[in-house]
Parts: sequence; C-alpha cells; structure tokens
Amino acid sequence: MRPEEKLRVVVLEDEWVARNFLVEMIEATGIASVIGAMETFDEAVAFMSKAPSSIDVVFVDINLVGSAHNGLELIQQFVKRPGAPAFVLATALREHALEAFEMGVVDYVLKPFDERRVLKCLEKLHAARRNSAYASEPSRPLRIIARNKRNLVFLTLGEVWAVEASEGMTQVHSGRGTFDIDISLDTIATSFGREFLRVHRNWLVSEEHVLELERDSGESALLVGSRTPGGSSLRVPIARDRLSSLRARLMHEGVGMRRR
Repeated sequence: MRPEEKLRVVVLEDEWVARNFLVEMIEATGIASVIGAMETFDEAVAFMSKAPSSIDVVFVDINLVGSAHNGLELIQQFVKRPGAPAFVLATALREHALEAFEMGVVDYVLKPFDERRVLKCLEKLHAARRNSAYASEPSRPLRIIARNKRNLVFLTLGEVWAVEASEGMTQVHSGRGTFDIDISLDTIATSFGREFLRVHRNWLVSEEHVLELERDSGESALLVGSRTPGGSSLRVPIARDRLSSLRARLMHEGVGMRRR
C-alpha cells in the first residue's frame, strides 16, 4: 500500500510498554502509520492542535497517570471540530463504553491489546475513509447523449470535436455527424471541465481534435476534426478576447515555434 493511502494514527497511552506494543501492532497491519505517540494529555493536545486535518485516527487511553485530565476529555475537546479524526478508546476499562459511543467514539479496543482486534478496527476505519472519499468525488458523466431524430446517439468524449450553441439549440459535432443535445453549452463546460476549450461564447472545442489555428483572415478560427488523411473537419470562430490565452494553451508543451 502506498504511504499516502495509509491511515495516519496518533496514540495517547501513558504506559511505555503498552504504548510501544500498540504502535508496533498498528504499524504491522500495513494499512496505518503512527505519526505521533504521546504519554500525556498536554502533549496530545499540542500535537493535535498543530495539524488536526493530517490525523485520521487517534487511539486514546482513559486513565493517564500524572495528568490532571483523562482521555475522554481529549475526545470531548476535538471530536466535534470540523475535520476531526476518528477516535478509538484503547483502555482496560469496560464501563465507559456507552459514554464513549455517545461522545462519538467509533471503536473500543480493550487491554490487553490483541493483534486481530486492532487489525479489524483499522480495516473498518480504512474502508470507511475509502468509501467516504469515493462518495465525495463529483460524479462526472462518461458520455454525451444526443438525438438524431427519434434515435439516441451515445458519444464518448474522444469522439466529440466541438459543441455549438445556436438559435436556442445546442449541437454536438463529431466524426459521426452533428446531433442535437438537450443541455446548454454552460452545462457541458461544467460537466467536463478541461476536456473542452471555451473559444467563443457559442463554442466549445475539444483540444484533442484541434488541427490548425487560422490567423490569415480578419476573424481567427480553429480547424477541428479528424486526423486521418482525407478526414472531415469543422471551422470554429475564436472570440478576439480569447485568442491570446487560447494560443498560449495550444502552444504549451509543444515544440517547433517560438512563443511570441
């Protein structure tokens, strides 16, 4: 597993032997890395206050010898904050389970620590983080669905040359023909981000299918279309205020011409 995919764990445990044993078990799972192991309440508060968003899980003991505060107080202090890590009670005390879960603790690992129990806890948390990240990713359409009379036409992004807004209609141009779609140019731009270049208020073009930049006439234009010999193409006008940035974008990562 890549380092960036592992859970980042903090351990608060006042007993040196128990702390080291728990750290070793967490590291041995292969799905988590311990980024901090503390003995006292104050050390944990200071560490977590510096970069709370960099911590995924905190294993917390309840009784902390020599401290005026206990582990439950640490949880209370951080659990409701935005971006708070998941808290796991790691303790010999069974009687605090109900209180802990009401506070928002996600798991309760009892001493003496057991490798399988620690692994099960971390697997659950790792799966929850992965599912949360997947669910939070914006769902991007995989294709454009167009109309050809009564038929539906399914176009992959790689097939689309350009999208045009004209007279209240939106049309998609491709090597398979020109078809109507029922959504606006702005919706296409929002849905597919950098897949298309906005070259005119009425036109989006696929950078992949740009063949030429025409600058001979009074109006600059792009030639987009098929790269196969004898393939068809389409001439798309470029708005004057977009020409400079468009040229720079098309010249980027290319060789052969000076960037003037």
